[in-house]
Amino acid sequence: MPTMDTYPMASLRSLVADVVIVRECTHGQVRVLYGDIVGVEGDIMVIPANSRLAGREGLDERMHQAAGDGLREACANIAKERRKLNLQPCGVGEAVTTDAFDLPVSKLVHVVGPDCRRPTQDNFRRELLRNSYGALFETVETLKPRKTLVLPPLGMDVFAYPHREGARMTMEIILPWMDGEDDPGVDMVLIVTNEDNFLNNMKTVYRESEDQFPGVDRTRDYRKGKIQ
Repeated sequence: MPTMDTYPMASLRSLVADVVIVRECTHGQVRVLYGDIVGVEGDIMVIPANSRLAGREGLDERMHQAAGDGLREACANIAKERRKLNLQPCGVGEAVTTDAFDLPVSKLVHVVGPDCRRPTQDNFRRELLRNSYGALFETVETLKPRKTLVLPPLGMDVFAYPHREGARMTMEIILPWMDGEDDPGVDMVLIVTNEDNFLNNMKTVYRESEDQFPGVDRTRDYRKGKIQ
């Protein structure tokens, strides 16, 4: 298990976000942060994309704006090449990678989660959400550096995934990945949100089920200054 000395300092300088939950897993830490994801430093950042990679609404749009015009051009080029093969730019449960441009990371992974505003996707949202995280994990494990992964909870924001269920599934998917038999090569996962409703549900889910999740709670140690 990595020690705090091995955690990349970039992940510890998230001055635009407050640490709410800290959980130690076999291969590193998972932290839930409240704040603005576009200013959080790391190696890889996740953008909650739509299937067109258009970056035209919600957090997806704001992250595109923060990254600059180069990201829109990169996404347009991906879309153009995939449409030549009669494929969506990025389907639900898929992920593509671009440079980060003006965002404070090395690479961006664009992941399309379920859009619960659409009944056909809402009916299968649990399976689709798991597929989306699976695509993210597979992509992350091909990238270097990947010590610090910065991501919003997938399916939230304008995509309208139910917050209580989404909070539980976020922990049920990410924690086993960081606590499993295989080391994903990630030392720190930073789940960043500024959605009050989601965060309140996350706190409730964590409080109710903390003893059932993989790993060990280190939130109190963090608040007492025992870990950075």
